[in-house]
Amino acid sequence: MKRTFFLTMIMGLVALLWSACHTSPSIISATGMPYEVEVVTTRALWDDTVGVSLRAELQRPISGLPQAEPSMRVTFVTPDDFNGLTTYVRNIIILTVDAERYTKLSVRAEKDRWATGQVVVYISAPDEASVLTYLADHRGALTDYFTRLEMMRMAQVMQETYSSLVMDSVKSKFGVMLNVPSDITSFKDTTNFFWASNNANTGRMDVVVYTFPYTDEKTFTLEYMQHMRDSILGANIPGAYPNSHMTTQPIGLTYTPRTLQGKYCGVLRGLWKMEGDMMGGPFVSFARLDEANHRVVVAEGFVYAPETDKRNYIRRLEAGLHTLRLPGEFDKPLDGVEEMNGRKN
Repeated sequence: MKRTFFLTMIMGLVALLWSACHTSPSIISATGMPYEVEVVTTRALWDDTVGVSLRAELQRPISGLPQAEPSMRVTFVTPDDFNGLTTYVRNIIILTVDAERYTKLSVRAEKDRWATGQVVVYISAPDEASVLTYLADHRGALTDYFTRLEMMRMAQVMQETYSSLVMDSVKSKFGVMLNVPSDITSFKDTTNFFWASNNANTGRMDVVVYTFPYTDEKTFTLEYMQHMRDSILGANIPGAYPNSHMTTQPIGLTYTPRTLQGKYCGVLRGLWKMEGDMMGGPFVSFARLDEANHRVVVAEGFVYAPETDKRNYIRRLEAGLHTLRLPGEFDKPLDGVEEMNGRKN
């Protein structure tokens, strides 16, 4: 009897150890910081023209910031050292050049290869020239892909952890939903304008929401959206001195159409400043047409952080703007991120 019990315990222990050793790696959560990419390739490629071009692509300066900041933080590891913890990084590019294995260049993405929440992009080519041609012909594609991916990751986190004050206020006031960082808890509410902030001494982040009637299809242009922004924010966001107010700097201002919840969304991006004051920084605003109520709904985030880099602050706010949902969209899932081949993840 004792022997049977002892054998049962041994067999159970062996089964437990086998299970631990053979459990799918996907139960491990991806590591690394947002907007960090690990490149796996040979030292020869990394130090050559291909590596220089790939780094230049991933470290492209972000538009709409007062000082140049790279899009991604890039790290490097050789295939021989790519094991253990290095395989759990959230964003990985595996670059392979081998004429015997490949006859043409291919680029594909794979989710959760070694850890959950991970994306691995494989770039495989027969020669270096193919990789250089791809990077030249698809300038910005890799950077934009990882940026959108990180935006969606942040937006998904904000589905669970967000400022309930902002959510409840904009839902009650405008009939829309918006998830923004949970530390944005101070607010000012006027008749047709909502303004909230984290009031931080370092890295201040602000969010505004407002609407105006939709009367003309020319509404969704850079010129008109800038005009409305200057008019509405200028009247509602004063500076520290008499007659000072917020305005938009025209230099470097961009307007980009995109799709949000399957519908048109205009993205205005650039720099703001206080007229009559020394304050300023980056902003990004999303404008959507609420057809049912014949109005334009604008949600914007802006940052004031003169003492530090602004990339991650403005990107946190932009991730929140991706959650802007109009009436009839409250139960819809957030938009996904396209894979490198154009299909949805």
